[in-house]
Amino acid sequence: MPRADFAFSHRLRVRWAEVDRQGIVFNGNYLLYFDVGITEYWRALGFPYPDGILEYGTDLFVKKAALEYHAPAVYDDELDVLVRLARIGRSSLRFLLELHRADTPLVSGELIYVNADPATRSAVPVPGFLREAMQRFERIAPEAA
Repeated sequence: MPRADFAFSHRLRVRWAEVDRQGIVFNGNYLLYFDVGITEYWRALGFPYPDGILEYGTDLFVKKAALEYHAPAVYDDELDVLVRLARIGRSSLRFLLELHRADTPLVSGELIYVNADPATRSAVPVPGFLREAMQRFERIAPEAA
């Protein structure tokens, strides 16, 4: 996917504790990087997670996480985590993410969240204020259900 399709990017640096014996980022840490990207995405929207969403009586739970590895990141790399909302369902959000070192894509993936009532953890519709904020923020309109 072209980098220009992503309205949001967050830079981070690979730390020593995140690499394996070969000096390559341990595969599970790529999900951590995606989580940092999603957290910063919410902050950029003006809803720092979790409190910025919980105060409205809603929360998000991961339903699916998928990664595809293209090339490894190594110690001290500067990486850009790219985040794009691809789809808004009644109660779900599908994000596409990519991890780049300069112009080299390293990992791509998707995260699907279900919006839920924090007390019951039952799916509820994505609130209008979040839906509107995300649609305004994105360069490419997300699919809607």
